[in-house]
Amino acid sequence: MDTEAQHTERGPSSDTDPDRESDTEEGPRSARVSEDSAASGDSAVCEDSAASDEPDGAPSWRRTLLVGAACVAFLLLVSHFVAQPFLIPSRSMEPTLQVGDRILVNKLAYRFGDEPRRGDVVVFDGTGSFVREEPESDPLGGLLRDGAAALGLAEPAETDFVKRVVGTGGDRVVCCDEDGRLTVNGTVVVERYLVPGDQPSAVPFDIVVPPDRLWVMGDHRSQSSDSRDHLGSPGGGMVPVDKVVGRADWIAWPFGRWSGVAGTDAFDAVPAPPAGGHPTGPAVPGTGSRG
Repeated sequence: MDTEAQHTERGPSSDTDPDRESDTEEGPRSARVSEDSAASGDSAVCEDSAASDEPDGAPSWRRTLLVGAACVAFLLLVSHFVAQPFLIPSRSMEPTLQVGDRILVNKLAYRFGDEPRRGDVVVFDGTGSFVREEPESDPLGGLLRDGAAALGLAEPAETDFVKRVVGTGGDRVVCCDEDGRLTVNGTVVVERYLVPGDQPSAVPFDIVVPPDRLWVMGDHRSQSSDSRDHLGSPGGGMVPVDKVVGRADWIAWPFGRWSGVAGTDAFDAVPAPPAGGHPTGPAVPGTGSRG
């Protein structure tokens, strides 16, 4: 009996129950399959979600919009402080600048104490000198136009002009001498930058430029409305130095004309104005004398 009893007690631990073994094996296996399926399902959902947000690895429209806005903001900052694109709308500066040229105006050229010099091609705000000061009738439209102009995508405002500096503060500018030439401080200026066949001026004048003012003219004299046309206007055709936007240094477009704006040595021999002023006396700011 002892042997039988021992056998009976030993039976459950040593004998194998097929049904029990099946249950034991299937249970964990089923659990593992369920866990694996859930994990793979979650992974598939995440992958599908990511794919729907950024299909084929392409950036989302939000990212594209943000990058575009950042680029525009950067260009506007550069345009405002460093170099501004400027579209040439007229023939007044031919052959130096042609209609449709997009130039880059160096806004740092006169920012650190330097001032415009004779021969420089400058862009300036003609409000108060070339045009009357008028309030903006459409502020929103004006803002959009200014933004497009700042990026070189639209014509500049009607108050912006590009001309060549011919006389600076204290200079006496006369046209024309007996040979039909322009003189500055009594020295003949040979203007090789003019359109071939153009005379220095069909309008005679004899002016003394007031301090902190500029006398400016276009290179295509017969097609340019410049200081000569505003002798009787407030300011006498003189542009205040602080109205200068910057110096035209580069032609950026079209690519076939990609180059720097050529300088000139036409004024190298012109002496500084006399310390006591010219014999005709200094011009009164806001007026100009015509010969």
